[in-house]
Amino acid sequence: MGGKDRYCRSNKLQPYNNMLVKFHKTFYSFPSRPSRTREDDRIFEALGGVQMYDQMKLRKIFGGALLAAALAHGAAAQDKPDSLDVGVFTFMSGPAAAYGMPGKQGAEIIIEQINADGGVGGVPISASFVDEAQGAEGVLSEYRRLAENGTTEAMIAALSSGHCLALAPVADQLKMPTIGWNCDTHQLYQTGEFDYFYRPNGNTIAEFVAFALYFLDQHPDLKTVAFINPDYSFGHDAAEIVKAAIKALRPDVKVVAELYPKLGSPSYQTEVSRLSAARPEVIFSNLWGADLENFVRQAQPRGLFNQSNVVLALGETILERIDLPEGVTVGVLGDGMWNSPTAKEIGRAEAFAEAYREKFGENPIFPSVKMANAFLVLKSAYEAAMEENGGTWPTKDQVVGALEGISVTTLTGEVTFRADNDGIVDQIVGTTVKPEGAEHVTIGNMVRYDGKTLLPPEGEDALAWISKLTPEFMDNLPDAGSYK
Repeated sequence: MGGKDRYCRSNKLQPYNNMLVKFHKTFYSFPSRPSRTREDDRIFEALGGVQMYDQMKLRKIFGGALLAAALAHGAAAQDKPDSLDVGVFTFMSGPAAAYGMPGKQGAEIIIEQINADGGVGGVPISASFVDEAQGAEGVLSEYRRLAENGTTEAMIAALSSGHCLALAPVADQLKMPTIGWNCDTHQLYQTGEFDYFYRPNGNTIAEFVAFALYFLDQHPDLKTVAFINPDYSFGHDAAEIVKAAIKALRPDVKVVAELYPKLGSPSYQTEVSRLSAARPEVIFSNLWGADLENFVRQAQPRGLFNQSNVVLALGETILERIDLPEGVTVGVLGDGMWNSPTAKEIGRAEAFAEAYREKFGENPIFPSVKMANAFLVLKSAYEAAMEENGGTWPTKDQVVGALEGISVTTLTGEVTFRADNDGIVDQIVGTTVKPEGAEHVTIGNMVRYDGKTLLPPEGEDALAWISKLTPEFMDNLPDAGSYK
């Protein structure tokens, strides 16, 4: 909410505020305070920011009619701000910037395009970027600073799953609408329920089950698999998910090596030696950023990509940076591929990619698209809230209300929020191919899995759900190469 809005609304509601202040001591000292609902908070927001008062006690004194009148008065006072100020969190320095900066660049492009098209309800977006490389303590501090500055209306946060786990309860505490633009970890909504934190990009369960399905389908006689993942929750979670899927779908497959190098390792020679000695038929990896580039640069000269079939879950991010061979399984952790058949059918991604190339000299990779899609989700929520609000600029709670169950057509597909605020998106997986005359390999032999089929029911333990899958689960899935 902008400072101008807060000022106007405060003055128009002053008579109600005076009455509330008069009875404050009486109400605030009541011993039993029932928990507030979102509707309660919406009423207090309309009453000029006096959330300290217990709404249930106010209803007893003033009655529903007075509160309704106050609410209507407050809604009518929601003037449009000069700009829709959004805090955007991503890595802009350090090794993770290899993934984070494309996200920032994607934000810059989609903001320019949204503003050129008239903004959000006529209001241009203004972004304040925060570098996640400062660590969790700094990220939390910056989030609070922006949330409490009186002008920031929403957040797009964050890249790191750890930061998302830390920010989600703070978003609820500060009642700040927040879109998790990356936030892959499936633990986010298994550890708590959050009213103000929405994730439009699916989670690690759908992402890594999709890779397991793909390489098991591609290698029907597979006997051995090895892992090389980063040594933190994202890497260990991915290994557990893929192993659970293998155990359920192909229990005869053996894991012959599990390696977890530290983030930012400059050398992977030891890991390459161990993988070479283990001679797995498939190597699965969700290394990313500079770690992924270093691993590939060191593994290729030693013949690892000739010895084993390699799965690089985040491989799309380096297709134009590293000379990958053909036959490597890669994906985009969702549907965020700017030139996918669905993106071409929707018809907006090419203009995004063209603007991106013009400004940054390269094609957007999937973190750029994920970020852009997050902004489109936020824009849709504002527009839906304004429509519900008779065209009046919405409150934060009205925006959050509009996000509940919303379906949005993004640059690359459709996202729909479940009741737990987790987004359902499709999963694209393919294999590197090099078209004749092309400078780099691209993704071919693709499949697009229905995101809903790869997610456990809400509230069900994710790994327990995977363990119940049977080999017959694969019978009804689309084949590799079917997505053209």
